[in-house]
Amino acid sequence: MTLHHTDHRPRQLAVGPEGRGAHGALTTAPVVPAHGRRRGARSTEVRLDPASFWGRRQEVNAAATLPHCVEWMERLGWLENFDRVGRGEPTEDRPGWQFSDSEVYKLLEAVAWEQSRTGDPELEKLHGGLVARIAAAQDDDGYLGTAFGHPGLPPRYSDLSMGHELYNMGHLIQAAVARARLLGSQRAQEDQLVGVARAAADHICTEFGPEARQGICGHPEVEVALVELGRALGEPRYREQARLFLDRRGHGSLPVPALLAADYFQDDVPVRRAEVLRGHAVRALYLTAGAVDLAVDTEDEQLLEAVIGQWRRTVERRTYLTGGMGSRHQDEGFGEDFELPCDRAYCETCAGVASVMVSWRLYLSTGGVEHLDLIERTLFNVIATSAAEDGRAFFYANPLQLREEPDVQEAEGVHMRAEGGLRAPWFDVSCCPTNVARTLASLQNYVISVEEAGEAEEAGKAGAPTVSVLQYMAGEIRAELAVGHLGLRVEGDYPDQQLVRLTVTEAPPGPVRLRLRVPAWAVDARLSVTGADGIRRSRRAVRPGWAEVPTDLAPGDVLHLDLGTAPRLTWPDPRIDAVRGTVAVERGPLVLCLESTDLPEGVALEDVRIDLDQPLRAHRDGASVRLLVRPAGKPAPGRPPFGHAPPAADGEPETFEGALIPYHRWAERGPSTMRIFLPVG
Repeated sequence: MTLHHTDHRPRQLAVGPEGRGAHGALTTAPVVPAHGRRRGARSTEVRLDPASFWGRRQEVNAAATLPHCVEWMERLGWLENFDRVGRGEPTEDRPGWQFSDSEVYKLLEAVAWEQSRTGDPELEKLHGGLVARIAAAQDDDGYLGTAFGHPGLPPRYSDLSMGHELYNMGHLIQAAVARARLLGSQRAQEDQLVGVARAAADHICTEFGPEARQGICGHPEVEVALVELGRALGEPRYREQARLFLDRRGHGSLPVPALLAADYFQDDVPVRRAEVLRGHAVRALYLTAGAVDLAVDTEDEQLLEAVIGQWRRTVERRTYLTGGMGSRHQDEGFGEDFELPCDRAYCETCAGVASVMVSWRLYLSTGGVEHLDLIERTLFNVIATSAAEDGRAFFYANPLQLREEPDVQEAEGVHMRAEGGLRAPWFDVSCCPTNVARTLASLQNYVISVEEAGEAEEAGKAGAPTVSVLQYMAGEIRAELAVGHLGLRVEGDYPDQQLVRLTVTEAPPGPVRLRLRVPAWAVDARLSVTGADGIRRSRRAVRPGWAEVPTDLAPGDVLHLDLGTAPRLTWPDPRIDAVRGTVAVERGPLVLCLESTDLPEGVALEDVRIDLDQPLRAHRDGASVRLLVRPAGKPAPGRPPFGHAPPAADGEPETFEGALIPYHRWAERGPSTMRIFLPVG
């Protein structure tokens, strides 16, 4: 029997203690741990310059990507799915995959973070209209889904492996967490979306509690959502349900479809015993994010150490130069150690988003700067690569090499495949546009972290709070501390230029520690401090890691962090068979690539080699290198591509000055071939 409630008024909620922080500030942030020394930026503490690298992307995200997503979901009937269920009509041919509901929820989350950033009243209208349609589809017992459990559809939870019911409700819950943090405790009690999510979470706890159904979802996500909802609403029962789901996984309980294996679902080894991330990359990373949250909130050091070990081995052996994760197309998954082919790299955009989620949680829990380095690498070379300049087309997969020039028709309409050499406006499985949207809308939360007095790891200054600048995004910072505010204006054309200028605009009456992250690649960085009187107070070399500003801060003080601009060669681990004998070029946090668009007429990309005897030259758009052209000639008819004689030593190869561009800009000028790792000539 199908149940629908007829009263969709907001439910009274026992909203927990998150609400407001120091000086009444709303804790508007994607991650708010129950325990730990540090917190990330609140949305009110950082404003990005709209003309800067990331500020432009935030503006485009708000003006173009959000309405673009609504338009496509409306056009394809994904929103109508909710209307049909709400009206009680039978479904004869439901449009979209069984997980299409989650895209609506991720869009709602993006809207909430965008509201916290700008306060745009038009977004409230959009949000309210979407939530009303969603709430109408919720059953009386809290179940919410448009692909199961209603007339014409399979029964509820009849396909836990691939049905995505709990996954979908997980994204619903995360949208509600963003909404609750936007509104604060009092207003959230009356909010319709928060009420819908609370009812869904209660349903999950009833249906999958300790004495009920012992199942798990084939696609992890509900775990991280439940922990965050427990934090936001002060309800420990949700955290306990997340723990049950985590502990149940890894025992082979899920039915495995053909051509897959238990590790696809991370159901082969319990989380605490796993040594590396494996299987479907997005599933693995969402599960890991939930495990970190659970470990932090329950102060489970054993679980946290297990996850840190998995992260470390995954980064060392199963992660691409771009920060991309996932090398196999068949299962959208991780390969084995050092299985990192460039032309068959999958590197799903959603895996990049999930990687940032994991790294951010690990930084908040451990303070490890290496997690911030991976976030920066992934943001610039996966997240920034996916979305087109106009915010209306996206990459789903992000290969490091493209051998054949794509057909322009690939970029029209709904793209039926994940791979492709042109950004597409929408996909048959269109998880990436909404994932990019929610990440860009919340990007300001990753710029700084704060440790209040008495919580800092180092004794530094007695009783002094610590503000750490983590990512260099031009704009205004106004960190809210128990002792007052620390204001910084961040300027510079980072990452095109690696000189960052930070001006102190406000300082609290008492002492405060300020730390600046020095990326791992910045081996020749220098930091100088100049007072408001124009007199330089200090200048020194700083090593990768943390650079502490060695002085009390006052308004008008100016910090110059010079991270260096020289392009550099990056050699692959020799155990990676696919790129042995090649080298990549990086500049700052940017991975560079060679695109066929920049080759002389008649030169094929596969014939190009890099000349290591000539210096690399930096320029604003990337770098210039000396390239050699060694044509291999035409293949012999009917002859395998092996057994050829060694190349002739006589004759000089053709040479030319070649331009390498940032990888995030590839395919902007139309169809092309491309590669990151260049053979050594």
